[in-house]
Amino acid sequence: MKIALITDAWQPQVNGVVTTLVELVREIEQAGHQVEVIHPGLFKTKPCPGYDGIDLAVRPKNRIRELLDAFEPQAIHIATEGPLGWAARGYCLKRGLSFTTAFHTKFPEILNAALKVPLSWGYALFRHFHKPSSGVMVPTQGVLLMLEKRGFSNLRRWTHGVDLSLFSFHASCGDHPALRSLERPVSLFVGRVSYEKNIEAFLQLDVPGSKVVCGVGPLETSLKSRYSGVRWLGVLPRDELAQVYAAADVFVMPSKSETFGLVMLEAMATGTPVAAYPVDGPLEVLGAEDQQVYGGALDDNLQQAWCLAAKVSRTEARARSEGFSWSHASNLFLEHLVPAHPMFQSAVRP
Repeated sequence: MKIALITDAWQPQVNGVVTTLVELVREIEQAGHQVEVIHPGLFKTKPCPGYDGIDLAVRPKNRIRELLDAFEPQAIHIATEGPLGWAARGYCLKRGLSFTTAFHTKFPEILNAALKVPLSWGYALFRHFHKPSSGVMVPTQGVLLMLEKRGFSNLRRWTHGVDLSLFSFHASCGDHPALRSLERPVSLFVGRVSYEKNIEAFLQLDVPGSKVVCGVGPLETSLKSRYSGVRWLGVLPRDELAQVYAAADVFVMPSKSETFGLVMLEAMATGTPVAAYPVDGPLEVLGAEDQQVYGGALDDNLQQAWCLAAKVSRTEARARSEGFSWSHASNLFLEHLVPAHPMFQSAVRP
């Protein structure tokens, strides 16, 4: 099957959406499908205001048309709601083509935190964007229910996975030069240092040992000056990041706006338990549907969650992560795709 994947988030950006899409493309290509990724690197770009390291396509309409006309996809998936997403949406509507979309990020919350844009305005815009989609893929049941309440339709649950080989298990804390001299226990945060991550809830924790941050973002300079006792590692290559995960005692997820939180799975795969709030992403990853939590701890008091997570075995954390595979995630993705045109029905639904 020929699949067009349109995304405003792609390498060299470093975030959970990019990781998810890169792994997805790898899996479905290995399954024999042909994927054309239409990403910002194919266009003239400009930096996203307030988000260093994220470039957005400028006037992509004509180039999108050329790329999609040349590829003639049998299925079209629009992964993001940025300039490329809107251009691809317009292309499909003009030609009467069906397509699927995904809700990866709670951008209305980000706009609210960064620019004070009312949540109702943000969700109204996103509801309009996704309305013509034949299937809106969402990563958790909690996000699905939230979007239903906000008037979204055609929602499809789509989980994510983790590379269990790259993020290998360590029965005891591993070793990394940047953490070697730090007082134990080591608490770790990985992610963008930005408004929506609620990172100060992590930095302000009154817990023993040391704190480490991997990531960059718009709040980095101000937070570094205020929290000088924290070890700031910036962005690391994936293989080195795996070593940092393994060398930590507790991984802390302070965000309350995650749609999934792939970094939690990566930490757990190495054996590092997770402390988080009981919100959408952590509820899915740590498994609270049966009222049980595996691989970490959830609590409305993040400090209490940290204390509980510190007692969770590394074996339990790894075992929980093994329930999430990219193979399963890619199969779900393929099941949710729709034929771009009725003539492609047999290709998408063999």
